[in-house]
Amino acid sequence: MTITTERDHDHPDLPRLMGLMTGDEKHGPAATSTLDALWVLYDRVLRVTPGRLDDPGRDRFLLSKGHGPMAYYAVLAAKGFLPVEWLPGFGSYDSPLGHHPDRVLVPGAEIGSGSLGHGLPIAVGTALGLRAQGLDEPRVWVLTGDAELDEGSNHEAIAYAGPAGLDRLHTVVIDNSSASHARPGGIAARFEAAGWSALTVDGRDHEALFAAFTAPHPGRPHVVVARVEPKLA
Repeated sequence: MTITTERDHDHPDLPRLMGLMTGDEKHGPAATSTLDALWVLYDRVLRVTPGRLDDPGRDRFLLSKGHGPMAYYAVLAAKGFLPVEWLPGFGSYDSPLGHHPDRVLVPGAEIGSGSLGHGLPIAVGTALGLRAQGLDEPRVWVLTGDAELDEGSNHEAIAYAGPAGLDRLHTVVIDNSSASHARPGGIAARFEAAGWSALTVDGRDHEALFAAFTAPHPGRPHVVVARVEPKLA
């Protein structure tokens, strides 16, 4: 698969918003690797707005790949979840925008991220909780990195979600070739073996991302592996 390197974010202000965050960020590549997938989700897929943050029927988005959250903050600002004026303070001691999102401080953040490997298990629990409440419209989305899949907690979540038929559960894996352990057949094959619907696309191609995000997957959870340029050491 050819990975697009020329980025077209469909929102001319995103590069400027990213540029406002000049704090001491050590995970710049982690941020830029997620920007296109995040924008397509928030602009065209997720059914959540700043006015629906407490709506039980909203979609839930969980950022498990929480290190390097600059792209997440830029997208939230572009969509009106948080003030643009917050961005220049990113990472400072008195800013709500920390180096990992805090659900108490960041409007729209469903979880606080920290140790890798927590987001997908939380998403499984969220999908189960919505099912138990009879809420069958909200969708649960979680964004992880390929290296996160080295964590055993994710494999337990993958193995459970498929047989449980959690068809409201969606995972986006940003694949920048940073995982420590190879998987026979690739990342998608790991999910497919557990009964998931799986697609692999160019993580910079907005139309390919949108088509993959909205592909039907009746009775099964769905994963989209978004391949981007390899992370440099």
